Amino acid sequence: MNSQRKKFKIGVFDSGFGGLIILRDIIGSLPEYEYVYLGDSARIPYGTRSQETVFNFTKQAVEFLFKKNCFLIVLACNTASTKALRKIQQEYLPKFYPDRRVLGVIIPAVEAAVSCAKERIGVIATQGSVDSGAFIKEIEKINPKMKIFQQACPLFVPFVEEGEHNSPAADLIMEKYLAPLKKKKIEALILGCTHYGIMEKKIKRYLAGVKMINEGKIVAAKLNDYLKRHPEIEKQLIRNSKINFYTTDLTEKFGKLGSAFFGRKIKPQKVSLE
Repeated sequence: MNSQRKKFKIGVFDSGFGGLIILRDIIGSLPEYEYVYLGDSARIPYGTRSQETVFNFTKQAVEFLFKKNCFLIVLACNTASTKALRKIQQEYLPKFYPDRRVLGVIIPAVEAAVSCAKERIGVIATQGSVDSGAFIKEIEKINPKMKIFQQACPLFVPFVEEGEHNSPAADLIMEKYLAPLKKKKIEALILGCTHYGIMEKKIKRYLAGVKMINEGKIVAAKLNDYLKRHPEIEKQLIRNSKINFYTTDLTEKFGKLGSAFFGRKIKPQKVSLE
């Protein structure tokens, strides 16, 4: 019985390789488990797609990870967390996988931002996440009086995916996006897309004194806490410190930049979710 129970892995899903930063921080906190990473690079970006499309893509990714024996999946993609997570949790899981779990990144980031801001919070995210209003809804649940300022940054993801996030062009775009938030004198800024964590240092320099809410470390801490609160789940996880990487578009760029963001060499395998 025990050998059968201890057969599950932890899955991490993102629309590209930005989620490797979150996986890196999770493994830094919880190195003992077996992980499966999936990046849907063939269909990035998710931020400009409809809610129905994002849900279908996310459902395919979740299905893939469950078939890889993941018991618990973290949606490292903010757009998937805003546009698909609720439906995944409330409709898909109860019908097909009632005993398994899918978690998002929005609520942990929001809780961290509210805890360190008295009055003004900024949010940068994809257009889809901004339009969904998910960050606003979750912040207002905790503090209805909090002033929230959102800014869509649609070009950040392409810059990161192309490895151009340190270019002069990226600096100009960053200043254009962040100037309105700077004028609002925000106290904390939620980096509401996994890719944005890669640009954290330059964003921090531009918004001096603003607390950066980078989802990687926050999600890692929350997952650690979640497993402590759910020992019945933790006991079922494989402890062999292995990681498997999958992508829907196996390119040299994914391997090269993915390795840089993850912090060590990765060898992804190409898969199809269709």
